[in-house]
Amino acid sequence: MASRKSPTARQRRLGTELRKLRERTGLSLTEAAAALGTDRTTVSNSEAGRFGVSAARVRTWAGHYGCPDAAYVDALAGMAEERTNGWWEDYRGDLVSGALDLAELEHHAVAIRSVQIMYMPGLLQNEEYARAVFAEVVPPLSPERLRRQLSHRLRRRDVLDREGAPACVFLLHEAVLRMTYGGADVAYSQLRYLLQESERDNVAVRVIPFAAGGFPEVGSSTQYVCGPVPQLDTVQTDTATGPAFIDAETRLVNYRAVLDRVESRSLDPKSSRDFIRGIAETMKA
Repeated sequence: MASRKSPTARQRRLGTELRKLRERTGLSLTEAAAALGTDRTTVSNSEAGRFGVSAARVRTWAGHYGCPDAAYVDALAGMAEERTNGWWEDYRGDLVSGALDLAELEHHAVAIRSVQIMYMPGLLQNEEYARAVFAEVVPPLSPERLRRQLSHRLRRRDVLDREGAPACVFLLHEAVLRMTYGGADVAYSQLRYLLQESERDNVAVRVIPFAAGGFPEVGSSTQYVCGPVPQLDTVQTDTATGPAFIDAETRLVNYRAVLDRVESRSLDPKSSRDFIRGIAETMKA
């Protein structure tokens, strides 16, 4: 079995879930290998995402581990069957791996919930706004690096148009709407684009006005990406070195509760559009 040079986030996640299944049974790597009729190295490398695992093997291992959740096993088998490289692989070597992992995560999402504090969500940025955001990077990006970053950012938006596009809820703090990256003209154009995208059937934009007061996780932007079953959900947060990903079950439960509370303090979609239009008019003036 050939080892992968660089497993993707999805491949690593499949391996992590296989490890969780084994650990729930209390089996060591050696004991699991004996039960599965293979060797310790194969089990270890499969759990690390370094070895590919077929859907049939996933089902066999899950059966040996006594997993009773058929929907979860089906979802894991589906992950194993996905063998094609996505468009984001065109950017490998040019962008940090976390950016590629995020695009892959969004591509396979069933639903997305996002809280943004200072920037428009990447999936809702127009070209001028995205360019202005990248202009703030320190140290400055070279022209070629800027071109690649911008191209990747704009291609991520295609997920909203694909067949079976995820249902998205974007919770935007009022500060996001009032930040003028690139100046008033760029900000106005971005707000008009936001209003346009908010009319999609699969997109809900909800504003958290300053008047709403504080809320959990107020200091960070968060994207909660839903998989086909809750066990395969993932939280993505922004860090100074790129996207960070969280999939521990207890933390997923906490993030769901946080998002529910933040959403409860936001305006409904229609009121949010009216709110956005009001801010846009002040920038146009």
